[in-house]
Amino acid sequence: MPIIFDLKDVSYSYLGKFEALKEINLQISQGEQVSFIGTNGSGKSTLLSIIDALLFPTSGEFFAFGKLVEEAVFDSLAESEFRTFFRKKVAFVFQNSDVQLFSSTVFDEIAFGPLQLGMTQEEVAERVEDVMGLIEISKLKDRAPHTLSGGEKKKVCIASALATNPDVLLLDEPTAGLDPRTQLWLIELFQELGKAGKTIVIATHDLDTVEHISKRAVVMGEDHTIKADRSACDVIGDLDLLLAANLTHKHMHRHGSVYQEHYHPQYQGHKRAKG
Repeated sequence: MPIIFDLKDVSYSYLGKFEALKEINLQISQGEQVSFIGTNGSGKSTLLSIIDALLFPTSGEFFAFGKLVEEAVFDSLAESEFRTFFRKKVAFVFQNSDVQLFSSTVFDEIAFGPLQLGMTQEEVAERVEDVMGLIEISKLKDRAPHTLSGGEKKKVCIASALATNPDVLLLDEPTAGLDPRTQLWLIELFQELGKAGKTIVIATHDLDTVEHISKRAVVMGEDHTIKADRSACDVIGDLDLLLAANLTHKHMHRHGSVYQEHYHPQYQGHKRAKG
């Protein structure tokens, strides 16, 4: 499959002194489902932001759809056919839904993207209705986004991203703060989008969902480098790797007079790690 994203020795630092990424070499092909996993501060969200051209490498090069991505091209004041092409092809869903939502109604929120593509009012209305049906939020169309629950807000954000029919969907911690039912709905949606040929790239530290939402996992270390890039199944089953990346930890339990060692994913309470 064609390579969509190609990062060559990409490093990034905030304010020129706080290192977030170090010499990242990574390729993502069309139709892949990939998870970036790592602890908070490992750089996975920064990596996702570079792939969405929200941030630009401090050093190294980032290519998208075969073209070098440069900050000047994505300047809002610059005339750029490639920027328009890129924004149509790639959609981003932020971790914090409130950052993304700004319209007075759910319908207007979802309609915003298609309107920027020059679609007619009739085409936009049809697209919005189709997407609301897909995401199962038609009943929310006249609601103000700020009045919705966390799960409903997440669904509206995903609907807004899908409304432009992008080839690539980027999501930062999509399952964070969701109840189990909404998490299951989201997993099933990602699986259906993957079957439809969409490229899906997710930043997460939720180990329990990685195998269900991606086929490939890229592990970010606390030193901001890539520690592993393998199948999601292999990564989740590698306890030594997860321990080294601080994604799981050992915990002692007492069972009567016997002490036993168990593994627990970080940040996930006492859910069981596979191994």
